[in-house]
Amino acid sequence: MDNIRVLIIEDTPSESDSLIKLLESNNFKIVGLATNHKDALDLFYNHKVDIVIVDIFLNGSPDGIAFAETINVVPNGAKPFVFLTSCTDRQIFERAKLTKPFSYLMKPFNELEILYAIDLAIEKFYFQKDVFLGDDEDTVITEEYLFIKKGKSLKKVHIQEIIYIEVEEKYCNIITEKEKFVILISLTKILELLDNTKFSRTHRNFIVNNDKIIEIIPSDNLIILMNGHKATLSEKYKDIIKKIRVLK
Repeated sequence: MDNIRVLIIEDTPSESDSLIKLLESNNFKIVGLATNHKDALDLFYNHKVDIVIVDIFLNGSPDGIAFAETINVVPNGAKPFVFLTSCTDRQIFERAKLTKPFSYLMKPFNELEILYAIDLAIEKFYFQKDVFLGDDEDTVITEEYLFIKKGKSLKKVHIQEIIYIEVEEKYCNIITEKEKFVILISLTKILELLDNTKFSRTHRNFIVNNDKIIEIIPSDNLIILMNGHKATLSEKYKDIIKKIRVLK
């Protein structure tokens, strides 16, 4: 993303300098740096801002949270923001959570985490109609693709490449044409977000991509998928056959 306008609210010069250097080297535009609550609001109201990076504590007070609470009620003017803090106090976290930040990152910040947090916040706030963050915030789902956290990176996976999804306890295994991903999300929640004309539930533990079906064997409660994969077909979900044009 180029020319995204970022407001930084940070009262520690060494950290604000590092943030500015990182963001400018990745084609972000810094519209201002505030070190206190008043200056933060002045910059926010008087400049075009796309996203804000907010240090929770400014000069010893949690004024970063106060700033977030204020901009959240600006009529048609709220913007996405990311909290950055070294505070580990649970009460502060609970108060910060109520402001609905797009990320809550701990100092010292990781460069990739900052860049990904901004990228995903911008995508979610401005461009996507239906985005879901998994319970551990490692997945983003849109109509065309997923961003799945894998190690320290976010892997973009086109939904059309998914062959099937299988639940395993609290996790879902997403099997694509190229690789496998494991995420913490319920099968029911994924099904709600996927296009039900393209994906079908075939069993309490399986969702299949209809386009990847090679053969259905109702007598064996079995679905053969591309690349040799198989899924179970239970009696409850045999209505999937009605979605497929069958010649007799």
